[in-house]
Amino acid sequence: MTEPTLRALAASLTVLAYVVLCTTIYWRQRQLRDATARRAAALAGNQPGAATLVLFASQTGQAEALAWQTGRWLHEAGTPARVLALNDVDTAMLRSAPRALFIASTYGEGDAPDGASVFAERVMGVRAELSSLRYAVLALGDRQYANFCRFGRQLDEWLHAAGATRAFERIEVDNADPATLAEWQARCGSSPDTSTADTPETRDASWRLASRRLLNRGSAGAPVYLLAFTPAAAPAPDWESGDIAQLALASDSGRPRDYSIASIAADGELQLLVRQEQHQDGTLGAASGLLTSTLSLGDTIQLRLRPHRGFRLGENARRPLLLIGNGTGLAGLRSHLRARAAMGRQDNWLVFGERNVQHDFLCRDEIEAWQHSGVLQRVDMVFSRDQSERLYVQHRLLQLHEEVRAWVTRDAAIYVCGSLQGMAGGVDAALRQIVGESVMGELLSSGRYCRDVY
Repeated sequence: MTEPTLRALAASLTVLAYVVLCTTIYWRQRQLRDATARRAAALAGNQPGAATLVLFASQTGQAEALAWQTGRWLHEAGTPARVLALNDVDTAMLRSAPRALFIASTYGEGDAPDGASVFAERVMGVRAELSSLRYAVLALGDRQYANFCRFGRQLDEWLHAAGATRAFERIEVDNADPATLAEWQARCGSSPDTSTADTPETRDASWRLASRRLLNRGSAGAPVYLLAFTPAAAPAPDWESGDIAQLALASDSGRPRDYSIASIAADGELQLLVRQEQHQDGTLGAASGLLTSTLSLGDTIQLRLRPHRGFRLGENARRPLLLIGNGTGLAGLRSHLRARAAMGRQDNWLVFGERNVQHDFLCRDEIEAWQHSGVLQRVDMVFSRDQSERLYVQHRLLQLHEEVRAWVTRDAAIYVCGSLQGMAGGVDAALRQIVGESVMGELLSSGRYCRDVY
């Protein structure tokens, strides 16, 4: 067989593999949409117009899972329910509904989560008349943060000011406290139990630590480790790029820790990027210490894989991707890049920040290999301490504003992963300055602006 023939055959096989992978992703997404539609139809019954609205404002998926569980409780009690994301709701829908239950998380410094940001701006931003609506609010939060349940409170106050009547007082939940959730369940007309918002996609599984590697030896920052886990039992749990692994500690069961998954299921390993936390007294953080120090190779641990639908590729799999992040936020971006490499998609741009190029270029070999192979069409690494003036990813975006605007014009989707403090807010402000508020609104409403920040 001649060399040109071999090259043509190799190219054909590559195209075929890409087509097969794209078809698989398409069918998976279609199956998920069909399953969601069937669930929604089953809960609404034969009287969708009389259904209680169950509306969720979700960032990482917890509020969404609780909304579907609430819908099931109502259905079991004989009440039709219609489950929707808050961004899919307008004033007319609220005015025509007999009853609505809101499950609202809070993002960042007390803001609406991305799954409700359009609603907060376009619906809550104007006066409304909702005197015919009876409602209740379940606000999800974490008392570690100063603005505990702030968006849930704002939503409740807006509804009340619009004339809506509270079916019962707002319930505020600290870190998925079971007793508070049981109160919500009872108020919704179902007998309290100890069940959680599990689905086939969110169940605990046992994982064995296969490897652990320090990525930033000599760094002035805290150590960052790449951990790889293999399933301790068959069948291996499945996940998609962008999903989350959750760790619950026996010593602090009320505060599970979420970690962005850094690999794809096809890798055969669940990989995490974990920064080791050290307290002032020298002790290690409970979760990061367990993962980066206490756990020995071969030991097993229970992890819950949670779908992060707001950060999955979904419909964006067919679009160019602008991937922005810092620190261990590389995990979520890395999983997407691995998925894109498997698809043969090369229209990917990575803008990533850390401290020093000498010690903090995380996963350098892999990123440079992607750059050389064409998986990464463009890479902009930003090392804040390598010049006299601090430079961060948001500054690089502003410097490259014309290129950013061109990618958005090409229908690119933007994924941001990493620090909530500083990076996420700075990037958001930079993007709004570059493309304008109206375009950012369109990106949010169309699912082309996705964030996994902490």
